[in-house]
Amino acid sequence: MQAVLNEPQQEAVEHVEGPLLILAGAGSGKTRVITHRVAYLIEQGINPYHILAITFTNKAAGEVRERVDDMLGYGSESVWVSTFHSLCVRILRRHIERIGFGTNFTIYDTDDQKRLVKESAKFLQLDPKMYPERFLMAEISRAKENFISPHEYDLSAQGDYRKMQVARVYIEYQKRLHNNNALDFDDLLYKTVQLFQDCPDVLEQYQERFRYIMVDEYQDTNEIQFLLVRQLARKYRNLCVVGDDDQSIYKFRGANIMNILNFEQEYPDAKVIKLEQNYRSTGNILKAANEVIRHNEGRKEKTLWTAKEDGDLIQYKQYENEHQEAEQIAFQILENKVRNSLNYSDFAILYRTNAQSRVLEEKLILKNIPYKIYGGQNFYARLEVKDLLAYMKTVCNGSDDISVKRIINVPKRGIGAASIAKVEDYALQQEISFLDALYQVEDVPGIGKAAGKIQNFTNLISDLREELAEGLMIQELYDEILERTGYKEELLAEHTEESLNRVENIEELRNKIVTYEETAEHPSLEELLEEIALVAEVDSLNSSDDKVVLMTIHSAKGLEFPYVFLCGMEDGLFPGSMTIHSENPEDMEEERRLCYVGITRAKERLFLSSARQRMMHGSNSYNPISRFIKEIPQELLDMGGYKKVVNQTFTPQSASGVSSIFTAKPDYGKTFTVNRAVALDYKEGDRVQHIKFGIGTVQEIKNGGKDYEVTVDFENYGVKRMFASFAKLKKLS
Repeated sequence: MQAVLNEPQQEAVEHVEGPLLILAGAGSGKTRVITHRVAYLIEQGINPYHILAITFTNKAAGEVRERVDDMLGYGSESVWVSTFHSLCVRILRRHIERIGFGTNFTIYDTDDQKRLVKESAKFLQLDPKMYPERFLMAEISRAKENFISPHEYDLSAQGDYRKMQVARVYIEYQKRLHNNNALDFDDLLYKTVQLFQDCPDVLEQYQERFRYIMVDEYQDTNEIQFLLVRQLARKYRNLCVVGDDDQSIYKFRGANIMNILNFEQEYPDAKVIKLEQNYRSTGNILKAANEVIRHNEGRKEKTLWTAKEDGDLIQYKQYENEHQEAEQIAFQILENKVRNSLNYSDFAILYRTNAQSRVLEEKLILKNIPYKIYGGQNFYARLEVKDLLAYMKTVCNGSDDISVKRIINVPKRGIGAASIAKVEDYALQQEISFLDALYQVEDVPGIGKAAGKIQNFTNLISDLREELAEGLMIQELYDEILERTGYKEELLAEHTEESLNRVENIEELRNKIVTYEETAEHPSLEELLEEIALVAEVDSLNSSDDKVVLMTIHSAKGLEFPYVFLCGMEDGLFPGSMTIHSENPEDMEEERRLCYVGITRAKERLFLSSARQRMMHGSNSYNPISRFIKEIPQELLDMGGYKKVVNQTFTPQSASGVSSIFTAKPDYGKTFTVNRAVALDYKEGDRVQHIKFGIGTVQEIKNGGKDYEVTVDFENYGVKRMFASFAKLKKLS
């Protein structure tokens, strides 16, 4: 990054009063501008207490926070830097009682939300095939993003039978959330806007607090975020928004590009500053990005440029199929790694759809290239972690029915589904929480012998609550839960590879709790659970891992890599066939913005590729080269032929530590030397472990002549068919 601010950056930093729109192109140093602007405001005598900076991810908030602290030191802690959700949680913890919730509310994740929506639809006797949970969740989320209440949704649905049923679920779902004293992620913003609307005195308090507001990634804001910002900035109008309309790619999440395009209509006196100098990429990469994006009409005109050299041409190759494409990507990673003394983490493979990763994974495994798929299962979504967090949520908020139901029979206590259903019915009849119904179990009709087992559970919860109230540390509470439930002992006794991995996750959760208690100013169970709930998947990328990163282009936004491979550049895949046949031109413009984002992730080298034929939806598709490739001038592309890649010879200067497969020609068109095993040490039905796919069950073993073909059903990756000599499966005892 540059040592000093350039002229437009300096101008943006020194604009203090009134609305400001900073159009920050990719890699133009917007985080630097935000942090310098905070410092400049304070230098001008503005109390840091009055400054708010809103980001979209915890990672971005942490980066801004760290830079502000480094620049300012004393006093910087008063600047409020947070994500939209974190900001709203802090406000609601203090004032949500004004709109009928308790301040110890639980935050539901997607899994919790799905359970509650399912319960609501079942209660209303809706056919789950006609009204699947995902559809209902999406409709409710869309309503909340547009600040549409259940009542308003119901009124607008009249005459549309399907929407009328959604309205019934929305109403029931919100009722149950309220009864559980819980909010989903959309509620965090919705309820804050509602609070400000219903309680003008609370809004005025925060308008006075936040006299200078900065919002990052403004092109990604949705309607409810727009309303929240407008409420807060209405009094002093010192609103600075930073964004790039060319990188607006989250329409499917509710992002409204018009928020940034219409900023000058909302604030006619706004100053507009363009940051067009890019500090990330080479000249040729930027020229390609500019040429692609200029085909969009709905955008603010700007052109990225760099003081760097043009660098290498962008490599584009078309392969026969996706297998050749993946093989060559793996080969080029190894070639460039050794030739240029790079790390695996310097490489990223980006694709339009998650399904494309399968073939890429297989080829990387064959080449012994370590990799990580970005966007895998979040640590906090793992079974054992969610179970233990549910115990802690129950101790914290007894109204949280979802958490209580999750753990009532975990580990097994002999409390069956029939007994749970009787307690649920009793709770509904008495209009009390599920936990309160458990405490009144002797009054539940027909509960029988299950009453004693349920009382053991409620006694446990009462004991844990009492101990916490008496000053028990959170890590001690966690240890007590493990000891009293026997959760960890069960896994240790099972003593399988899977169970021991789950024990490691339990220990890792304890590490999180200990770290939190050591660093929090006033540690509390509520704050810990809130912090965990707000952890975003995008914040989980560990740059210290020396692995090739695989991810969708959507996930890559905000990141950068020295070497980037953009694969699957075919009409029908990128852009997708639905976009190609859409009557809405905005759909194609969004796809083009996505391509622009993919291109501008590359710092030094960009590799584009496509396949003449590709297996899609169970059959071979023959797709033309992507129109986005054709929008890049040919003089920017190295379109070397397929044979050139296959036949080129390359001898590493130092081959130490490099797989011998590296110096071989690509897999296609050559014969592998297979060291066929005389016999396998596992059989059909055995549990086995694979270095990448984890644990699975052998379904079928075929003698394929040159090698055994083994079919395994992996727990996390589904059914895979592979050659035994390459799979190197280990039998689990």
